[in-house]
Amino acid sequence: MPTEPENPHEHDDAYTVDTRRKRGRPASTSGSPAPRASPPPAQRDAQGSQPHDDAYTVDTRGRSPRETGSTGRQTPSGSSVPPQEPRPNSLSTEAGAPRRRIRKGRLIALVIGLVLVSWIAFLVWVPFNAWNAVGRVDNIPSGERPPDTTGHNYLLVGSDSREGLTAAQKKALTTGSAEGKRTDTIMLVHVSESGGKPVMVSIPRDSYVPIPGYRSNKINAAYSFGGAKLLTETVENVTGIHIDGYVEIGLGGFASVVDSVGGVRLCVPRHMVDKKAGIDLKKGCQTLDGPNALGYVRSRYEDPLGDIGRAARQRQFLGALMKQAATPSTVLLPWRYKSFADAAAGGLTVGTETGLMDAVRVLQAMRAVSNDQGLSLSVPTADLAYRTSNGLAVKWDTERAKALFTAIKNDEPLETAPAGTTVKEVGNS
Repeated sequence: MPTEPENPHEHDDAYTVDTRRKRGRPASTSGSPAPRASPPPAQRDAQGSQPHDDAYTVDTRGRSPRETGSTGRQTPSGSSVPPQEPRPNSLSTEAGAPRRRIRKGRLIALVIGLVLVSWIAFLVWVPFNAWNAVGRVDNIPSGERPPDTTGHNYLLVGSDSREGLTAAQKKALTTGSAEGKRTDTIMLVHVSESGGKPVMVSIPRDSYVPIPGYRSNKINAAYSFGGAKLLTETVENVTGIHIDGYVEIGLGGFASVVDSVGGVRLCVPRHMVDKKAGIDLKKGCQTLDGPNALGYVRSRYEDPLGDIGRAARQRQFLGALMKQAATPSTVLLPWRYKSFADAAAGGLTVGTETGLMDAVRVLQAMRAVSNDQGLSLSVPTADLAYRTSNGLAVKWDTERAKALFTAIKNDEPLETAPAGTTVKEVGNS
């Protein structure tokens, strides 16, 4: 009976297990024919399937990969494709990236936080450390004093003492070699507690006032006779204001403070030549170094307003100095910030009951004045060339001066300068 021809595609979707003897075993001697070699790939492709001698076929058609245990894919020709390597878990990879970003962000925030804390600590430590180098002087008057009222009142003094200056420094600063101690600057600084503007009141050094134990004389003489204590007592007696703190700066310290901030920019109102002050300054805005700034605030012989004009320049300078000290170029440069604090402390002398917070209030008041947020005044005067037994002096306008000091004593807000308390201010810086 004739056999049907074998269908070459009969075994599609099936796999073949070869049960032929493994290589290396002895061939059969029973005369069985030797196994035929597998046809080359081209022949297999032509035939459509491999020979099935000594092999059995398992039909996997219609069965799932789980049932067959197959992990590979079947090609159209029925051959099996080797299984692929498992892919990494994309969820775990994607979850790890945010965790790394979070850790990196926390590290950056920690570093920034440490830098900020360190910088704030430095800003606080510098003035506290410098404060330890400040000189102390007893300025507390004995006997009865005016009652203490609201607000803070400080006496700010610029001394022309040459004490501690070398011969070279005296020459560079054109101070001369005068003995003793005098005041080139006397200011009353009021810091309100009732919401009023800070006030700086210049007291002309030639003001003719009664000095306890020495009759009437120029107020500058009180400092020469009895130093900070007698000067404080004199100011309290003539103003009726209780002085809460005392701050004094000397000539050498003055120049050092200016140089520590890289100079101070001032607008010089006119061409100023004063050999006694050691200056030859052109009119216009310019940056003054320590010696020139010192000469600028000390000069009075070439000023048509004399002592009053000098007081106005002193207030102008102090405001410009505080503005420069508060600029980023000073505060954000550690070496300049520390240099300014050390120079200021080295030239300062404060009262025994004057604390760091008192000094800060004085500096803040000067800064407010420089920003037009405070008042810069002078004691009202009646005569700038008042003849006395001690030479020409400055006579106050008693009624207007009393009104000004009463307002300060009672901490009454002074939003505008009282009449007669200002002179034509020199150029703004």
